[in-house]
Amino acid sequence: MKKINAYSHVVQYYETDKMGITHHSNYVRWMEEARVDYLSQLGWDYDKLEEKGIISPVIGIEVKYKGSTSFPDKISIEVSVLACKGVRLQIGYVMKNEEGKPVCEARSEHCFVNKEGRPIRLEKDHPDFYQALAEQIAEG
Repeated sequence: MKKINAYSHVVQYYETDKMGITHHSNYVRWMEEARVDYLSQLGWDYDKLEEKGIISPVIGIEVKYKGSTSFPDKISIEVSVLACKGVRLQIGYVMKNEEGKPVCEARSEHCFVNKEGRPIRLEKDHPDFYQALAEQIAEG
């Protein structure tokens, strides 16, 4: 399993609401930032995936808020592959504040399609990418 560094995000002022708390929708944006960074660390930048004709839309999101954040908190986002089966991928996220306390735990589910929108079976159609993901599946 390749060691992947956690993604770091600094809460921006515009991401907060009138009460100074990060608006809940921003956590989903941070998930995407962290996922793009994660794949890049694996050697699979989004532009590389698109060049190979692999598109990976989000088909589901689950978010559990554990605490609040505000400007200019530094948030560490740990990303893990939970499952990679057939045409679906599940990714887990744990967001922590500077004290290491979880502020959000989330999961996203993705499918893989080609440019025409037809499903791609990674294991068969892109075994190198499939293998890179499968090696990262979180244990336990």
